[in-house]
Amino acid sequence: MANAKRVERPLSPHLQIYRPQLTSMTSILTRITGNGLIVGTMLAVWWLLAAATSPEAFATANAVATSWFGDLVFTASLWAIWYHYLAGLRHLYWDSGKGFDIPTAEKLGWACIIGSVVLTIITIILVQ
Repeated sequence: MANAKRVERPLSPHLQIYRPQLTSMTSILTRITGNGLIVGTMLAVWWLLAAATSPEAFATANAVATSWFGDLVFTASLWAIWYHYLAGLRHLYWDSGKGFDIPTAEKLGWACIIGSVVLTIITIILVQ
C-alpha cells in the first residue's frame, strides 16, 4: 500500500474567520438562562419542602435562601426570567417573518439585554 501524503489542515477553519455576532451570543444566552433557572427553582423548591418537613430543615434551607448566595441565585434568576421572556417575544416577532435583517436583529438583541437588566432593577425596587 502506498503511503498517502498527509496534508496539514487546521482543525476548525471556520473558527479562524468567524466573528461572534450579537444574535448568536443572545441565542446562546437564552439557552444558558433557561438552564440556569433550574438552580433558582431547585432552591425555591428545597425551601418549600423544608418548610413542610420540619423546623430544623426549614432553618437550614432558610439560612441558605436568605444568605448572600440565595440573594445572588434569586437575583440572577429574576434577571434570567426577564431575559428569557424578552427573548421569547423576539422569537415570536421572528416567527411572523419580520426582523431578520442584521440591523433589526442586533437592535432586538440589545433590547433583550438592556431591557432585562432594566426590568430586573425595576422589579427589585418595586418588591422592596
